Amino acid sequence: MAHTGWRERLGLWRSLLMYYGIPGRQSRMRRCYGQFIRPGDVCFEIGAHVGNRLMAWRDLDATVVAVEPQPLLMDTLRRRYGKDPKITLVEEAIGAEPGEATLFISTRTPTVTTMSREWITQVQQDASFQSVRWDREVTVPVTTLDSLIELHGEPRFCKIDVEGFELAVLQGLSRPLAALSFEYIPASIDIALACIDRLEELGHYEYNLAPGETHRLQSERWLTPGEMTRKLEATREGSGDVYARRLRSFS
Repeated sequence: MAHTGWRERLGLWRSLLMYYGIPGRQSRMRRCYGQFIRPGDVCFEIGAHVGNRLMAWRDLDATVVAVEPQPLLMDTLRRRYGKDPKITLVEEAIGAEPGEATLFISTRTPTVTTMSREWITQVQQDASFQSVRWDREVTVPVTTLDSLIELHGEPRFCKIDVEGFELAVLQGLSRPLAALSFEYIPASIDIALACIDRLEELGHYEYNLAPGETHRLQSERWLTPGEMTRKLEATREGSGDVYARRLRSFS
């Protein structure tokens, strides 16, 4: 157990250095998210990890609901942000329906902790995941986006980064949101494509893409669902985030 704790804390420090230690990242996030978030807006951070986006969003004067099921990471979030009255921390996972689920934790690389066994199988085919191990399992409570909205109001922006569980998160949503983002990884690109299909069931959106942790939208022109689908299908390497904004929401 002591060894597991040591590995988890090493993984935590690696994440803190990665997400807080890179110069300029916070200013890039403020510029990127400032396109979607206005002062006073409610925002959902689904998969808050160590909370670097919380800092940027609070600088934009947003009210934030941050969801993170990993116990060690939630402890970190409470220490950093627990006294901020405009940040609500939720130690649960988000899925298609409420209940419980198994969280597969990578203690060395907590950024790839997931609730999807299928996603683990998919990404292990990628060379960049060859050394990753999911070496701890915990049972966590699961709620839905609809339930979060009922409790905290509808978000102006919702970021979803849950390592292959993005579609399940959207399946627990029954209304279109103004704007959101979700992760894509070439090894599991079918999940990102299914997320586009799900969003189009809820409403009509246009799309953009930010590679890696650049927090810069790649396309000068927002893309149709078909254009974004083709772009993702042609992506062979590098992960990132797909951004979606509801048509007519930004007029």
